[in-house]
Amino acid sequence: MAKIVVTNHMTLDGVMQAPAGADEDPRDGFDRGGWGAAGSDEVMAKFLGVGTSQSRGTMLFGRVTYEHFFDFWPKQTDGNPFTDVLNRAQKYVASTTLEEPLPWENSTLIADDVPGRVAALKDELDGNIVMLGSGVLIQTLMQHDLIDEYVLMIHPLVLGKGARLFPDGCAPADLELTESVTTTTGVVIGRYETRGSSTART
Repeated sequence: MAKIVVTNHMTLDGVMQAPAGADEDPRDGFDRGGWGAAGSDEVMAKFLGVGTSQSRGTMLFGRVTYEHFFDFWPKQTDGNPFTDVLNRAQKYVASTTLEEPLPWENSTLIADDVPGRVAALKDELDGNIVMLGSGVLIQTLMQHDLIDEYVLMIHPLVLGKGARLFPDGCAPADLELTESVTTTTGVVIGRYETRGSSTART
C-alpha cells in the first residue's frame, strides 16, 4: 500500500502560496511570490533528493501546480536531475477542467471522485505518492483522511497574507514529528506522520 506524502514550503504564518517565483501563483492578488528561493541550500537539496529517490516515481498534482511544473521543467536542459525525475515519474492530475491526453509524458487525469480514485491508488501502488504544491487538492484529501505524511520546509518568514497549508476550517489531524533538520539558511525541515483525524489534544 502506498503513502501520500505532501512536500511543501511554508512560512511561519503558514503561507504556502507561490514560493518559487513572483508570477507563480498571483491568485487573490497575492504579490509576495518567490519568497522560498533565498532559503535553498545544499542541506535542503540533499534532504529533498533523498525524499524524491524514495518516491518510486509516482506523483499527484492539482491542476494549477501541474500546469506550472509542465511550463517549466520539461524545458530545462541544464542537467538538473530533478528534470529527469519529473519527466519519468508517473503523474496523476486531479482536475475537472483538463482533458486527456495530458501534455506531459506519463500523466494520467483524475477527473471525478477524486477521494475515491486516490484511495484506490493507495491500495494499488507501493512506495510514496508525492504531492508538491497543490493546495486545493491537499484540502480535499485532508477532509477524507488520505494524507499519510507531511514534509514541511518552514521558512523564517511572516508574509501576512496568502493561501495557507492549514487554513481555518481544515480537517483536524494528529501529527508525529519523525525527523527534522535545520538548514544553513534557518529553514526547519520537519517530517510529520499523521495519526489520523483528531480533535486538539487535551
